[in-house]
Amino acid sequence: MASDNADPNFPCSLVLSIPLPTYRLASSALRALEVDAELSPLVQRSFSLTAPEYTTSRTVAKHVNDSRNLIDHASPGAEERTILRTEYKATTNRMLRVAVNGFMESLGVILEVMQELDVDVLVEGGLS
Repeated sequence: MASDNADPNFPCSLVLSIPLPTYRLASSALRALEVDAELSPLVQRSFSLTAPEYTTSRTVAKHVNDSRNLIDHASPGAEERTILRTEYKATTNRMLRVAVNGFMESLGVILEVMQELDVDVLVEGGLS
């Protein structure tokens, strides 16, 4: 899937948006995934946390406190950023597929660990 800003050195690209229930879980997943560097120089990847579209696509409500201050009330705060956005770029479709397969395996393990060991789950079960 090529984008308008396609890098000629990395013509194959893919963006994955993975929704998670909370900012804490999304940021934990990001931190767990970003420690592993891409093994191939033929693949580039980047991570970010974003807010769901229903939050960021609403009309920006701005008002002026005084003539020097403009405040944007629709910019998402940290707690609203629950989407783990992962961008991949690769030199070939095959390299892209291999890299994304590895990412999905790692993400699966992280999500299983979260499901089994999440602090909120332990508190609700009376185990802490």
